[in-house]
Amino acid sequence: MRLRWAYPDDAAAIAGIYAPYVSGSVVSFETEAPDEAEVRRRIEAGGALHPWIVAQADDAVIGYAYAGTFRPRAAYAHAVETSVYLAADAHGRGSGRRLYAKLIDILVAQGFTQAIAAIALPNEASARLHEALGFVRAGIYRQVGYKLGEWHDVGLWQRTLAPASNPPRELVPFARTDLL
Repeated sequence: MRLRWAYPDDAAAIAGIYAPYVSGSVVSFETEAPDEAEVRRRIEAGGALHPWIVAQADDAVIGYAYAGTFRPRAAYAHAVETSVYLAADAHGRGSGRRLYAKLIDILVAQGFTQAIAAIALPNEASARLHEALGFVRAGIYRQVGYKLGEWHDVGLWQRTLAPASNPPRELVPFARTDLL
């Protein structure tokens, strides 16, 4: 397995990995799976500060991880929301952990201070992955998502990436981290 930056041309593969999480589970609260064009837009919207990376086995993308804006207000600039997804046949081989750990390394190098993950509950596998990578449970939003005929809670996991400094360190574009 090889890790690399995600490119807009990976949008079809990423959309294919993500679609089952949207259509057949509550892992994602989206109700319509984004198509290739929308995934391409999301990758490009990450700009220079919010990386997307993929795991590739042979010539196939088998997973992806990304960071996005935690909240749009300027005071939140040093916090990111993170996600990781694997193709159904890629689970159980350590690919997700390796992929997510690399994303975290990149975010640390960029100067982000906090990573936040939102997990639809229950999802013990995702909770274990996050905790194995240093995230701690930070709270629960109760019955905030209605999908597949039920209300669902969302757990929040948080990981400190770097100590807060005053003033905060300037964020570095991910392409300049030399970590991939």
